[in-house]
Amino acid sequence: MKLAYDLHIHTALSPCADDDMTPNNIVNMSILKGLDVIAVTDHNSCRNVRACLTCAENTQLLVIPGMEVETAEEIHVLCLFPDMDRALEMQDLVYSRLPEISNNEAVFGNQLVLNHKDEVLYKEDKLLLTSAAISINEVFDVVVRRLKGLAIPAHIDRQANSLLSSFGVMPEDIDISCVEISDRAKELILTEKHSRLKNIRKIYSSDAHYLGNISERKNFFEADKCAESVLNFLRNKL
Repeated sequence: MKLAYDLHIHTALSPCADDDMTPNNIVNMSILKGLDVIAVTDHNSCRNVRACLTCAENTQLLVIPGMEVETAEEIHVLCLFPDMDRALEMQDLVYSRLPEISNNEAVFGNQLVLNHKDEVLYKEDKLLLTSAAISINEVFDVVVRRLKGLAIPAHIDRQANSLLSSFGVMPEDIDISCVEISDRAKELILTEKHSRLKNIRKIYSSDAHYLGNISERKNFFEADKCAESVLNFLRNKL
């Protein structure tokens, strides 16, 4: 079936996201905008995903567990999982590789862990907006091979925190099946410059840090409305 998606949405757990990015607000705004599938992808954490899953119960919205890992190379990678257990396993690994630095709310913003009623359970103390001591190769190895999830280099067209800004080329030693492009207008230029992109699926998501930034019903793919089917579609190269 044809599904409208946005696979890159931050909650109020990400310090750079607005405090209004609560589970209920995200789910309800996504429904209002006509989306069928979203992924919740906070920086280096999935602590608010379960609340979003609960909020989406008894609705037509599919929520895919995820997180946006910042690698040792300062590359952002969207990590999507078929279930919450595997997302939490990845989170435990990433947390163990984060530096022992406390969040400075005055500088970075709040890191709110919320329940399905949008109540603040606690504030995450460890700074999430930083690199973990995990290489992009290890991220792909753990997420794709061990946890049977999907790793998607995020916003590859940007000049910071992207695969191309860090490496300059598409690495030959990583089996990439899908990439995220933030500006669709740049796709042709990128594809002409990096021939490997021609056979790789592209997604276009919002990287929403504010409710109004969540995508409209404009980007689609064909899959059944379940996490495994969506991941399988994105795994299959063109």
